[in-house]
Amino acid sequence: MVLSHNDSVKLFRNSAPYINAHRGKTFVLMFGGEAVEDANFANIIQDIALLNSLGVRLILVHGARPQIDQRAIWRKVEPRFSEDVRITDKQTLECVKDAAGSVRSQIEALLTMGLANSPMHGAQIRVCSGNLVVAMPIGVRNGVDFEHTGLVRRVDVTGINDHLDDGSIVLLPPMGYSPTGEVFNLSHEDVATNAVKALKADKLIIFTEKDGLVDETGRLLRNIQLNSLYPMLEQAHLQQEKHSIQTIIDSLEAGVSRCHCVSYGQDGALLQELFTRDGAGSLISQSYYEQIRTATIEDVGGILNLINPLEEKGILVKRSREILEREIEQFIIIERDGMTIACAALYPYLEEQCGELACVATHTDYRGGNRGERLLSAICEQAKLQGLTSIFCLTTVTSHWFQEQGFVRATLDDLPAKKKQLYNFQRNSKVFVLTL
Repeated sequence: MVLSHNDSVKLFRNSAPYINAHRGKTFVLMFGGEAVEDANFANIIQDIALLNSLGVRLILVHGARPQIDQRAIWRKVEPRFSEDVRITDKQTLECVKDAAGSVRSQIEALLTMGLANSPMHGAQIRVCSGNLVVAMPIGVRNGVDFEHTGLVRRVDVTGINDHLDDGSIVLLPPMGYSPTGEVFNLSHEDVATNAVKALKADKLIIFTEKDGLVDETGRLLRNIQLNSLYPMLEQAHLQQEKHSIQTIIDSLEAGVSRCHCVSYGQDGALLQELFTRDGAGSLISQSYYEQIRTATIEDVGGILNLINPLEEKGILVKRSREILEREIEQFIIIERDGMTIACAALYPYLEEQCGELACVATHTDYRGGNRGERLLSAICEQAKLQGLTSIFCLTTVTSHWFQEQGFVRATLDDLPAKKKQLYNFQRNSKVFVLTL
């Protein structure tokens, strides 16, 4: 796809808030050996280099399972597993060392590229690795000796932070070393989880084969709450992503506010996820007690409690309980521990392929937590599912907030005919439109 001049400029300008937000933050990026072998991996490395140039502190955690399997075939070593965990004997350990070293070299070589007319020209990126992960043996489980298969004992936080403070990218392989001088084969999920916890990372980003986490029909789940992840561990269509899901759960429970799943096969998915409003994959947030859902008749009382103070101030148009009950299916709410703390409504105009965003309200005790943005994102997703191409809103006092979310000023002529007829000139509301 070739962007026009105006589109390119708009895209660059719209990315500025995200650049400011991400600068100085610590991101852990996790990808398996499958991603390394994908044709798009070179593009991922270029995007990683761009993040580094923008001041993001990066820890790359890579796997090497397909590479280990390939070397086991070459060496005629029979792979052995127990409880879906590889048993690493001495011969297998040699395969692990060879594979991990090969992947590391490949990543370092790609990050060193600086050819003219390439995105990495003049980057001069330093990649640091080494004995930054201390490991211990799994030992014997249910009578099975896992030999050189290990678990992360601790992560060298001081050493990693020193490298990050230097502007280097830290590369953590799926291997660890013990105080006794032994080498252990580790799962890269275990390494990533412990790195996130020890470094108190701001984000965990996981590269997956699919665009992100999907439902039973294959539809991408763009926004997921932590409490929705637990049942996903048992869903048959997500068994390939089971280890990644567990890593996300562990990271969120450890305090990471947001995790992302993006495709390693889609060019630019990482940048799109981090620097655009819609993203490209799945965003998983930490909210334990909050969920976004479609309102039901039982939520009418909670919505009235939210909107009545704003109606009395003249900020919102008054709605009776009867009207609200008839229109309840148009509402989306954020519920926290059984209490409705925010709401918004979408009224579609199917003929004009647009919808009205209305009745946006957040409880006074819960403002400032990006809940309005989350509601808007859910509304936009719902609008797209209904085939709408834009949404509009009428506002008297919150025009700045809508502009911050990407809405642009419009006129009465831009409203659907039915809405234009109902326009209240006494309120003199300003019109804003957001193109989806």
